[in-house]
Amino acid sequence: MKVYILTDMEGISGISRQEMVRPDEGGDHYQYGRRCLTEDINAAVAGAFTGGATEVLVNDGHGGGRHLILEDADPRALYERPVSGVNMCPSLDESFDAMFLVGMHAMAGTLNGFLDHTQSSMSWFNYYLNGQKCGEIGQCTAWAGHYGVPVVLVTGDQAACDEAGRLYNTPVKVSVKTAHGRQAATCIHPKTAREMIREGARQAMAHIGSTQPWVLPKPISVRLELYRSDMADGMADSDRVTRIDARTVEMTVDSQIEILKWS
Repeated sequence: MKVYILTDMEGISGISRQEMVRPDEGGDHYQYGRRCLTEDINAAVAGAFTGGATEVLVNDGHGGGRHLILEDADPRALYERPVSGVNMCPSLDESFDAMFLVGMHAMAGTLNGFLDHTQSSMSWFNYYLNGQKCGEIGQCTAWAGHYGVPVVLVTGDQAACDEAGRLYNTPVKVSVKTAHGRQAATCIHPKTAREMIREGARQAMAHIGSTQPWVLPKPISVRLELYRSDMADGMADSDRVTRIDARTVEMTVDSQIEILKWS
């Protein structure tokens, strides 16, 4: 069985402040965050293989990649990073049996969601697929669904896990921390959290075959509310985009893989 692991960083165990996910400003805090990311990934990889995986591919997905410490990563897995903001999962295809989402955060505007946002914390606000508000968990689940691949595991903060269960019926969720507002969190000890991730990944493998991929009715309406009107100006220049109001743009696409293709 083939497993694709797509990672983010805000929902990684032990990460409790913004500097830990920001290479441009984090310093030693960011380097510690990289180690935390690598160990959570290793736990998920180990659990996948214990649960019966024959191949695991990991996508270092946070901010375009280059955060995972590859030399310390489990050598049994393969590793890649996004090509672009549109081509997030270059090797994902119909040959995979399941996707894991590791280190996830809640959508923008979530109460007590640690570092909650949807793509850009500076410009994006509400994002909708066929009228359903969703965030990056939903986007990733939709990408996987394009290829008929179900998401069977989500790890992250409690708000992210709640979102995954409520909106997408993800069968296994592993919460590694609980946020108090946007900028602070109470974390489970990283060693305990990684044991939980390893066991959650093992259990998730048993849901392959019984968990359905998220398939949206076509065509798909994609609507985005931005923070300011000038942020919508450039996006509205595209022929595929309709401007709804000063801060809102919308497009219609025929494929779930196109849900971030605004131009």
